[in-house]
Amino acid sequence: LTQFRRNLRTLCPTQLSSAVSSELSPLDILSIQDTNRATDILFSTLTSCLERLCPLTSKPTRATPPSPWISDEVRRHRSHLRAAERQWRKSKCPLQLNKYQALLKSFSAAVTTAKTRYFQDKVNNCNDSRKLFSTFNRLLNPPPPPPSTSLSSEDFATFFTEKVADISKQFSPPNPRPRPAVTSETRNLSSFTPLFESDVSTLLQSSHPTTCSLDPIPSHLLQSIQPTILSALTHVLNSSLTTGTFPTAFKQAVITPLLKKPTLNPSLLDSYRPVSNLPFLSKILERAVLAQLSSFLHKHDLLDPFQSGFRKGHSTETSLLAMMDDLRAARAARRSSVLVLLDLSAAFDTVNHEILLTTLSDLGVTGTALDWFTSYLYDRSFKVSWGGETSVLSRVTTGVPQGSVLGPLLFSIYTRSLGHIIQSHGFSYHSYADDTQLYLSFPPEDATIATKISACLSDISAWMSERHLQLNLSKTEILIFPGNNSPQQNLSIQIGSLLLTPTASAKSLGVWIDNKLSLNHHVAAISRSCRFTLYNIRKIRPFLSQQATQLLVQAMVISKLDYCNSLLAGASAVTIKPLQMVQNMAAR
Repeated sequence: LTQFRRNLRTLCPTQLSSAVSSELSPLDILSIQDTNRATDILFSTLTSCLERLCPLTSKPTRATPPSPWISDEVRRHRSHLRAAERQWRKSKCPLQLNKYQALLKSFSAAVTTAKTRYFQDKVNNCNDSRKLFSTFNRLLNPPPPPPSTSLSSEDFATFFTEKVADISKQFSPPNPRPRPAVTSETRNLSSFTPLFESDVSTLLQSSHPTTCSLDPIPSHLLQSIQPTILSALTHVLNSSLTTGTFPTAFKQAVITPLLKKPTLNPSLLDSYRPVSNLPFLSKILERAVLAQLSSFLHKHDLLDPFQSGFRKGHSTETSLLAMMDDLRAARAARRSSVLVLLDLSAAFDTVNHEILLTTLSDLGVTGTALDWFTSYLYDRSFKVSWGGETSVLSRVTTGVPQGSVLGPLLFSIYTRSLGHIIQSHGFSYHSYADDTQLYLSFPPEDATIATKISACLSDISAWMSERHLQLNLSKTEILIFPGNNSPQQNLSIQIGSLLLTPTASAKSLGVWIDNKLSLNHHVAAISRSCRFTLYNIRKIRPFLSQQATQLLVQAMVISKLDYCNSLLAGASAVTIKPLQMVQNMAAR
């Protein structure tokens, strides 16, 4: 197989900046164009300049990816070593053998130096402990290559499209209703505020430079030539915001299928989940809209107070802590509790656009702002990249884009009224995006609890159907927590023809919860993970300084143990003991 690549190491950002500047000047060329045309001109200019200065070259596909620490210096050493080896094998001369052995020793030293410099730089450039530990995980556990199967990109494209279509066709079309007229006295977001060049510059520099195959140039190059394209990019973004048009060039996604679990059969389509990649500049535009939409929602208190997903100051940890605190308080008061973990099928992909736009309108999003969201949602497409092949474009008729900046917030807006349904049955709840935990405390002798759970889940299922979401009751899990000195209760919940029975433990937002609130299962899993991590740190210890090693261990403790300890508040000393043992190992 042959792969095509650009040798970006030979490209000078200054040359690229000069080439782009000469083609984009004067800015009047863009100012007279509509949003889509201006975006296309910007994209084509960036692409043509990159192609001229750093064209694609072909080379045979490597069986394994190159080691990340291989530098130009190591490559030169390797070339000299291979040349000396060929000369020695051809001549069998002792002098050539001595030369080859000397170069081999020099090459080994160069590799060790390159590894040391690579790991040191990676560690020293991460100021945040969580980011450091994430970087460390990527270094030692790179993503495995795609499994070899007979599946093609077209197979995946068809499967993902038909899966969403099969779910959507179960629902009736939404009833059209007029959108409310918003007067000047009520809350209203009718337009977006245009951006200054300084705003766009901040957005560019603060964004992680993820690159998608749809990007005209790699994102890190885009950031390096920012002063050159800043005026043109600001014009494109403001044109989109003021006209209510989301550029067509931003509406395409590339999907990479990933195995849901390593233990699943890689030859089955249902074993994979779609991971979307979007153009870098589309995320810049979304971030600008996200800031203004979030400000509007917070100002008027329009967000669900029990939705922790993608909100400042909220996380999976805050959601879990709130739930665990309520369950422990009920247990201490000798009240039993039930926890229900809802499971949705392809939740983000089945969001109905008309219902979402009506919901936005109900909240006060009107005028050009609502036109922008309409343009953002409709006429989107995707293609699947798999095994070096790319499928044809497939149209998207429902859903909010996964992998997008706005998608999670739009989903939270879409489901904000679910809380009213849950609370009407006396249940409490906490959500993180599409993961919802609802729970209820009750006297141990209450014989009506099964009926209450069944009624609540039935109403939730009906609400989901109205919103074109599919509640997967067969994967919905129930845990029963008896109060102190109360017997364990066995409940069976009948919903239609489906019988739900409580389970002894379940995983919620990455944490294993058992029906005794002991977290023993979760602590055991964290302890195993920490020991494995400490072993991996030992493997690269020769290439790290003592300070770098201490930073890695500290990052592990903060990333894994501190988070776990915050959830373990009130747990028994027996439960926490394995984590204390790991902390002692880390200290050594």
